[in-house]
Amino acid sequence: MVETLSVQALNRATLARQLLLAREAIPVADAVARLCGMQAQEPKPPFLGLWTRLDGFQTSSLYTAIHDRSLVRATMMRATLHLMTAADYTAFRTTMQPMLNNAMRVLGDRADGLDLKQIVPAARALLEEKPRTFNEVRTLLQDRFPNVNDRALGYTVRMCVPLVMVPTQDRWAFPRTSEFTLADTWLGTAPTSPALDELILRYLAAFGPASPADAQTWSGLPALGEVFDRLRPRLRVFADDKGRELFDLPDAPRPDEDVPAPARFLPEFDNLVLAHADRRRIIADAHRPSLTTKNLRVRAVFLWDGFAHGTWELEYKRKIATLRLHPFEPLSPSALDALTTEAESLLHFTEPNAKQTAVTVTDIP
Repeated sequence: MVETLSVQALNRATLARQLLLAREAIPVADAVARLCGMQAQEPKPPFLGLWTRLDGFQTSSLYTAIHDRSLVRATMMRATLHLMTAADYTAFRTTMQPMLNNAMRVLGDRADGLDLKQIVPAARALLEEKPRTFNEVRTLLQDRFPNVNDRALGYTVRMCVPLVMVPTQDRWAFPRTSEFTLADTWLGTAPTSPALDELILRYLAAFGPASPADAQTWSGLPALGEVFDRLRPRLRVFADDKGRELFDLPDAPRPDEDVPAPARFLPEFDNLVLAHADRRRIIADAHRPSLTTKNLRVRAVFLWDGFAHGTWELEYKRKIATLRLHPFEPLSPSALDALTTEAESLLHFTEPNAKQTAVTVTDIP
């Protein structure tokens, strides 16, 4: 008889793996490896995401790991920027290439004239000379390929050349417009052969129990059902409340569904809200439309009793740091007290020079 896991049980299992049931005192690179990467569309969110997960987290520890090349910021899952360990980037970058190739379909007619056999070597040669911003790369490639759309040239380089962002002395380790360099130059080794089975096992360790559709949503890779079937002898099989098969590592944590889950604040773009096709384990279907803005920004959310109960934003003006809660539904007094305490700690972390902090709650729409 296949065991059925409730939405609550899936919530607690996922939170345990995502370091969200209790902060843990582990090195930042180990944490990023446990999470199988952190989406880093912007430089600041991983700092907040690790603060909410690690005991005693210091900005300097992540800053150092980025600068000593233990961690890299590069295009990976879903063709988006992620913070990855150098080892994981090297192990899984080639595995992502089919998905990155498919992502180029978004170019449509702008892809007219693209010849990867010419453009990729040309781009590599430019980046072997020195790190460059994408504006520089596009301009230089346009000079060589004047009949090809400049944006298509840049996108082709981003998808088809393994690159990493070069950190700087900026507060969050990267400027708004970063330079890129070749991954093999930065890390001293080239990406390895595809390792799809290992990637799926790592996904389950970080986000399981999960279905093939969940893994496809997280990675952007298609048709993963056959991979799960191949791995089936090594996995435990469960069912969700709708009878769908879920797979998991045999010894992965699956705590009791009644284990307490503390108030937590997740930054924008956090993978916890992006890593499953069925996201009810984190956010109710009715609230999913609130997660993404019209320009496709993924909003920061706060968790209460393990589930997303609203979004939040931070404002810093005139030395006053304000965190605004936008709940989906009314919050109980106990929830508001716990969230306010956690929010105050977050404000002191993000804006240590603030003379005043405030936590406010907006009215329910």
